[in-house]
Amino acid sequence: MSHDAQLQKAVLAELAWEPSITAAHIGVTADNGTVTLSGHVHSYGQKHAAEMATGRVKGVKAVAEEIEVRLPFEIKRDDTDIATAAIDRLAWDTGTPRDAVKVKVEKGWLTLTGEVIWHFQKEAAEREVRNLMGVLGVSNQITIKPRVDTAHLSDDIQHALNRSIFFDPEKVHVTAQDGRVKLTGFVGSWQEKRTAASTAWAAPGATAVENDLIIA
Repeated sequence: MSHDAQLQKAVLAELAWEPSITAAHIGVTADNGTVTLSGHVHSYGQKHAAEMATGRVKGVKAVAEEIEVRLPFEIKRDDTDIATAAIDRLAWDTGTPRDAVKVKVEKGWLTLTGEVIWHFQKEAAEREVRNLMGVLGVSNQITIKPRVDTAHLSDDIQHALNRSIFFDPEKVHVTAQDGRVKLTGFVGSWQEKRTAASTAWAAPGATAVENDLIIA
């Protein structure tokens, strides 16, 4: 069995293993470490979960996610229903500053705008609305406006990466300017690449992260 065939089989097994996904209508192809997901699922939450599950599989270097969200016929939510549910959900979320995020819904596609001071707040807002019934997709356009000095940002992130068991300090390098962070070097998996980006985003003052790490 070829490496691509083995990788395809492993991804299909991981999708079937993940309890939050109904994987019967998801197709998988693999080409030199790049996995393409196709087919359809019943919610945007499942679509996101499929991408995350695929990234956990050893040997995956990149994920091309082409899954379509098809709501069950018995489920009907108009844009007003979705917007109201999203606003209510954000109001109850302690990770999102109150009234900082605005919601727009058009034909099931939900757009988030506004300003926060931390990346985790931006992620929290998307996470809260991702699984709402009727949502076909989420465009997270929330901007980050930090209120801290970014002079030592690259050093702070490099130290955080060096503390991790996942990264060799000789292989991962960080540069930063005015809150914009760039990661270069090498990691061992798609999951490690995502973890490095999450580590960079956790730094006070990070407003953008360019993840140029190579999976080797």
